[in-house]
Amino acid sequence: MSDAIAQDQPSTCFPDFVSRRIDLHYVTRIAQLLGGEHPHAWQPIPSDAVFLAGNDYLCLAGEPALVGAQAAALQRGQGELLMSAVYLQEGSAQHRLERKLAHFMGAEDGVLAQSGWAANVGLVQTLAGPGVPVYLDMQAHASLWEGVQSAGALPVSFLHNDIAHLQKQLQRHGRGLIVVDALYSTNGSVAPLLALVETAERTGCMLIVDESHSLGTHGPRGAGLVAALGLSERVHFRTASLAKAFAGRAGFITCSRYFKGYFLSESRPAIFSSCLLGHELAWFDAAIDFIAAADDRRAALHHRARALREALSALGYNVGDGSEQIIALEPGPEPKTLALRKLLENHGVYGAMFCAPATPKNRSLVRLTLNAGLDRAQLARIVHACEAIRDAADLESWSSTRRSRKLALV
Repeated sequence: MSDAIAQDQPSTCFPDFVSRRIDLHYVTRIAQLLGGEHPHAWQPIPSDAVFLAGNDYLCLAGEPALVGAQAAALQRGQGELLMSAVYLQEGSAQHRLERKLAHFMGAEDGVLAQSGWAANVGLVQTLAGPGVPVYLDMQAHASLWEGVQSAGALPVSFLHNDIAHLQKQLQRHGRGLIVVDALYSTNGSVAPLLALVETAERTGCMLIVDESHSLGTHGPRGAGLVAALGLSERVHFRTASLAKAFAGRAGFITCSRYFKGYFLSESRPAIFSSCLLGHELAWFDAAIDFIAAADDRRAALHHRARALREALSALGYNVGDGSEQIIALEPGPEPKTLALRKLLENHGVYGAMFCAPATPKNRSLVRLTLNAGLDRAQLARIVHACEAIRDAADLESWSSTRRSRKLALV
């Protein structure tokens, strides 16, 4: 164990069943695999760096209209009651915002949660139960898998975006829930939503679509990919983290008024979490109006994503697994991915390192998350950095590079 890690050890001894798990992290992974460097240890970021680790896709943080709405709500503060949202009376500010956001997404009603995580866990937990199969895309967000565990249901994975494999799993296990992301958070790939809807309808399954990375950035007025395809009436539930394009801190579930009453009485995350505060509601209320009118920012985001993907592909990077504003540079093994992150940082480009459990083992990556505010000079800097580091990063040996070669031979 390195001196730095040893110095960080707490003075209180853990029991052996805890120590074994901690040692797997600090000794086996950090000290032995990564040479003592923690993958999430950040250095101070230079002011002129290109920061690509945030999820504020439309650059709403600091937007005067939203900040002003939030500040006004704080100044009007009248000693709000902190309580579970299940006790809110009909017509409350949170209920009004839930209906407004639901209308924005083309749904009858909805429920605000403390986070996207709480929304997904709470929804799956109230729909599934012991023995009920839940079909999850292998890249579905961890919160959806956690919901299956909370429900005591049967998790059944299917290959990423592979409808044929999903159908085989359905034939084996029977009807249940199908759970996918609309836009996947590790590589920017898009789910085949129409085929998923048709499969769910044919097999009598319910379909949940997580729109965390597509709400606000895609569809009419930013209403998401389900709305873009005209599938709002055919997808049973949509969820979203509002910590992405909405630049706040909450989650949301679309549902009927009938289901909402049941959910608020049965969902543990709903029952045992506090309602949102007035200034948080004010932010989202203003954000809905701003995002609905932000077609120019959505267009800029998509243009930048296409341009950067084309440039990186021309340099030999395999970014073809996705198509949208999330771009994955995938070396594979964690040591190579950590080296890539540091090489990019040396050129002033800061992405986010994703590794297990966020990715499968030996499929770790650096995620570049684009936003509408990136200018031409910043995009050029990203491309220049990726060109300059190809040899030092050993691009030819990456698992994603080898995968693209295999595909080219097929």
